[in-house]
Amino acid sequence: MSTPQHPAPDRPSGTQGAGTGIRLAGTAVVLRDGRDGLETLLLRRPATGSFANAWVFPGGRVDPADRDGADDESASARNAAVRETREEAGIRVHSLVPLSCWVPPAETPVRFRTWFFLAREHGDDVHPNPGEIDEAAWMTPRRAFDAHAEGALTLFPPTWVTLHALLAHRTVDEALAVAGAGDVPTYETRMLATPTGMRAMWAGDEDYPDVPGAAGARHRLIMDALPWVYERR
Repeated sequence: MSTPQHPAPDRPSGTQGAGTGIRLAGTAVVLRDGRDGLETLLLRRPATGSFANAWVFPGGRVDPADRDGADDESASARNAAVRETREEAGIRVHSLVPLSCWVPPAETPVRFRTWFFLAREHGDDVHPNPGEIDEAAWMTPRRAFDAHAEGALTLFPPTWVTLHALLAHRTVDEALAVAGAGDVPTYETRMLATPTGMRAMWAGDEDYPDVPGAAGARHRLIMDALPWVYERR
């Protein structure tokens, strides 16, 4: 599997999704209550191939079997997230709660609409799939951010923004309750090159090209330098 490095699904590859020119994937944000607070499972991809050396959540494409018995796109993506988590990390997840949906820019060569789901771990030992995953670790969002800011690990925007949201939660119960209480947001990413670097933008930002927000409105991730800065107001 290979794809350009862009703000797209954590694990691109696969079959056609519901929509012209875009495919479907599912990602599981697996959580547990750790000694230092909420932790999530992150997997490091190999040095070659898709998202080389990046730390990602388990997940991947929707296969034909994932559509069996699924009533809609979200259910198919949920099935893929469950299956891929088992295949990549060797652990079970169930009762997944929809968290977000990510859509890459139209110019992305291989596009995946990826549903993110929160899931609680069930005490299984993690066994990374050799050749597909080089390393696995349970991290607090703060630890992941600190390592990213120091250049010690690589993240892509969907993973970074998801970790940013998890900073607000102290426990798995709290994170699941908040995710299950509202509508599932869709992040249709647009990229903007600036003289100092790149930024990702989403609906509501004043510079968002499709439906700009009000003057001064912000919904962007500034990636000019480390640490990245998320602005939303």
